[in-house]
Formats: sequence, structure tokens, C-alpha cells
Amino acid sequence: MDGSGRPRISYYDWTHGDLKYAAYDGSSWQIQTVDSGSSVGWYTSLALDGSGRPRISYHDRASWDLKYATYDGSSWQIETVDSTGDVGGWTSLALDGSGRPRISYLDYTNDDLKYAAHDGSSWQIETVDSAGDIALGTSLALDGSGRPHVSYFDFTVEDLKYAAYDGSSWQIETVDSAGKVGSMSSLVLDGSGHPQIAYFDRTNEDLKFAVGVPEPSTLVLLCIGGVGLLGCAWRKRRRNGGRMGVDS
Repeated sequence: MDGSGRPRISYYDWTHGDLKYAAYDGSSWQIQTVDSGSSVGWYTSLALDGSGRPRISYHDRASWDLKYATYDGSSWQIETVDSTGDVGGWTSLALDGSGRPRISYLDYTNDDLKYAAHDGSSWQIETVDSAGDIALGTSLALDGSGRPHVSYFDFTVEDLKYAAYDGSSWQIETVDSAGKVGSMSSLVLDGSGHPQIAYFDRTNEDLKFAVGVPEPSTLVLLCIGGVGLLGCAWRKRRRNGGRMGVDS
């Protein structure tokens, strides 16, 4: 949504293999082709800068690259962020306080979770997690200090995982390992910077929700999709080194 609450959408055009962008001007939808090719625009993620101009991260399946598009007010400017193999799956884009882009994404060549940050002149790229086969989604959020937090799915163990950068290194933990859980996650940070993650439980075909809180022992409400509030279950979360986690 822009500052006036009008919707903007980035998406993939399957018929033409293009990346497209739609903006509602108050009376009708204005649609643009951002990037075109044989298969351009998978796994798009959209953010608006301080002026309300769109920025989009996406995967170019023709070249297997991670790309980034920005609208300068008259045309789209496109650049390649990472081209080291088959990279750019399941992108998640966020802008820091200075409007500089940060992107979490998958490296399909090595099945790793990667993170790209623009420092004002070039892209700085690092591998966040290479321990397992990372797949089926990443979700990025920046805290008040601009530090990245990422939720994602580890396909090897089929767990929901969470990575947070502490200023010097990435701290990684398992949030939920009760069955095949953690794909298609969506992460936000609350006003206190605590992570909250919605995700899919494939074993039970449920929607689940995890909340990270700093107290040593806290009750967390986990809502199971399709059954409403009466079907929610209370579980006790232990500290796990002061980080996030749920157990029964």
C-alpha cells in the first residue's frame, strides 16, 4: 500500500513470461511490464521507497539470476544482484531506513539461504545458512537498527528455522520441528522487535503461528488453520538461550 492506502502488486505473467507491476490510481488499475523475457519475474517481492516508488526483487529463470528493479519516475532500471549459479528463488525484499535494499533468497545450486545488501555503491552478498537444503520460502524483516531477521524452511530436516544478524554474525535456531513444518513462512517484528511467524504445517495441513518473546517461560498461542480460535492450543515456550522456540 502507498501512503494513501492504494494497492500496488508485483507479479509474474505466465502467458508472456514477464514481470509485471499493477498500481491502483483511485479509479482504475495501471499495469506495466517491468522486465520481459522467456521466463522473467518468478518469486517477486515488492517494497515502496519513501517517495512511494516501487522496488522489486525477483528471479530470472532464463539466466538463473537474482535481479532487482527500481522505478525512477519515468522508467524501470534493472540490475543483476547475484549471478553465481542458479540463484534468486523465493526472494523477500526490505528497505532500510536510508532506502537501501536488502534481499533474502535461495541459492538453488547449493541449496543455501543467502542475503544481499546494497551499501550505497555495490551489493554485498553472504551465505546465511548452508547446513541443510533450504527450500520453499524466505521472509525478511529489518529491526529498528536495520539488522536483518529471516524465517525459512530447512527441507533436509523439514523444520521452521529463524536467523538473526547480531551485528557480527548470524544466529540460527530451530523454531518448530514437530513434523513437516515451516514452509511458506511470513515474518514480522513487533514494536519491541520480537519475531512473529506464520507458517504451514504440512503434516497436519494446518496454519501455525509462532511468537518469540524474551521471558524465560511464556505461554504462546498457536492457532491451527481451519478451526478458529476454539481450536487453538496453548504451549509453553522455554528460553532456549534467550531466543525463539516452542515446545510442548
